[in-house]
Amino acid sequence: MRGKILVVGSSNIDMVIKAPKFPLPGETVLGGNFFMNPGGKGANQAVAAARLGAHVTFIAKLGNDIFGRQAMQQFQRENIETRYVTMDPDNPSGVALINVDGKGDYCISVAPGSNAQLKPSDIEVALDEAEAGTILLLQLEIPLNTVEYVIRESYRKGLRVLLNPAPFQVLSPDLFSKLYLITPNEMDAELLTGIRITDMESIRKAARKLQSQGVPNVIVTLGDRGAYLLTEGGESLTPAPIVEAIDTTAAGNCFNGALAVALSENQSLEEAVSFACKVASISVTRMGAQASLPYRKEVDIVPPSAPTLSRKKQTKSLIK
Repeated sequence: MRGKILVVGSSNIDMVIKAPKFPLPGETVLGGNFFMNPGGKGANQAVAAARLGAHVTFIAKLGNDIFGRQAMQQFQRENIETRYVTMDPDNPSGVALINVDGKGDYCISVAPGSNAQLKPSDIEVALDEAEAGTILLLQLEIPLNTVEYVIRESYRKGLRVLLNPAPFQVLSPDLFSKLYLITPNEMDAELLTGIRITDMESIRKAARKLQSQGVPNVIVTLGDRGAYLLTEGGESLTPAPIVEAIDTTAAGNCFNGALAVALSENQSLEEAVSFACKVASISVTRMGAQASLPYRKEVDIVPPSAPTLSRKKQTKSLIK
């Protein structure tokens, strides 16, 4: 079954330099390679989901410039529904400057451009037309008032909101109870909860705090260690397949896009996390953001990850 997913978010052009190390303040590092690729958290997640077979509708605002026009053409090539993607005549497209070091780690600076102009009025019609139960995938590279509008309206209309809370912003406490699922990485989980993440027990405590704020389902992504899932019925830790990572830039976006696809196909949360770990593990073996995102036929030949622990409400936790 081909699932339906609504993605609201950003679109950028990524300018990437891969070098042996990150430069220190005032330092110039020579010997890097330069790449320019389409990116942005929202666009990456939309493309990831479309390549995995979902029917994806994307809501975004692009600059009316060469980058914006190229992005629109790319979405259409990926069979993404673009009738809610608008062009901003006054602001340029978003740009991300990305450094990738020899270990595949990255740091990013973003000039949001037209992404900062995505307003509730740009989204209202799309939400009105969405069917109850539809998966809506959201991140925080657009204005916070727009994020809040999307969450509240989606909840009111019966949509299932998956929030990837990155880059970190302070969220209104009442929003958490309107989410179906939140997917912070370790750093974002620490910032959201104030709990220092040092081990599995602190990850569990942070997830439980988020759950106590009203989110029924919490996934903390753990990079090459996989992902931790906490639901109202139990918990599990799914390992990531062992691969040689060369660029982790879009791994989180890939994970979230894949997660949304699996849930739109009525897979369980445990199955969805396993699928998302498998898909993300492929993306880190390739350079670039959208360029690294795999197609469904590539994923189907990779063995799935399996949860390594579980807990029911009535049993003692297996996490140490």
